[in-house]
Amino acid sequence: MTNKKTAYLYLFITFFIWGSLYVVSKFVLGKIPVLTVAFLRYVIAGIVLLLILKKKKLPNIERQDYKYIFFIGFIGYFVSMGAQLLGTKLSNASMASLINSINPIAIMLFAVMILKEKLTIKKMFCIILSIVGVYIIVGDNSGIGQVWGILISIFSVISWSLVSVIVRKVTQKYDAFQITTYGIIIGAICNLPCSIYELVMTPNVQFDWTAILSLLYMGLVCTAFAHVYWNKSLAMLEAGTCSLFYPLQPMSAVLLGWLFLGESININFIFGAILIISGVIFSIMGDVLPRKCYTNRY
Repeated sequence: MTNKKTAYLYLFITFFIWGSLYVVSKFVLGKIPVLTVAFLRYVIAGIVLLLILKKKKLPNIERQDYKYIFFIGFIGYFVSMGAQLLGTKLSNASMASLINSINPIAIMLFAVMILKEKLTIKKMFCIILSIVGVYIIVGDNSGIGQVWGILISIFSVISWSLVSVIVRKVTQKYDAFQITTYGIIIGAICNLPCSIYELVMTPNVQFDWTAILSLLYMGLVCTAFAHVYWNKSLAMLEAGTCSLFYPLQPMSAVLLGWLFLGESININFIFGAILIISGVIFSIMGDVLPRKCYTNRY
């Protein structure tokens, strides 16, 4: 029970931080190329995590599991994250976060196929309730000019969902901190040649103080801190259960976009937020509430 409560706290923190990523990236993507942003955030996160990892006494990764670590780093931290940043650049913070809210569906489907997790009525109801809330908040912000941004964001969601399920599998054997560190380092190495090419081909790259501060935040908070918490949550709960918290991300993204980017917010946000929070609360009822008050029927 205590582990579940801790995991739920990790998830709340993680998705609020990831919601802020859509906002902070807007301060960077107009000044620094997309894959260079990804490379720099991984370098920052990788250095910090590696220094901490050296102080931990953890078993080495066995040779037969190298393929999983490489898959997590290459597909998750290189391909998927690069697509996420590009999708955000081509659309907007609200639209990219809306597309990202379909992660629970993709993660649950992969979890059923790969991990043999059960797809319960309760989980499906929570997904529907939360996604309706997301659509009410940002569903009317799409435009025909954002087609490529939408398609790339969808690809990012599918690839990241598959990686999340693999992380769930691997963290049953290895420490989540260890998996996160190695995955991010692989992501940084894969991004290096792309970053060099971008910097050579892109004129007027601007490393001003706002870009530098944003990169530090993206590297330390959105990458190192949040990804460790996400992977720890996957080690403690089913992947499908963790995925139910994804709709918190667009809600926080829109709220922060309103505060810092001047993006519009209206009464729809209130109604949508109520549905999202209701879906999340319903998904964890029976785990954090006393048994005498609620009985989990699923």
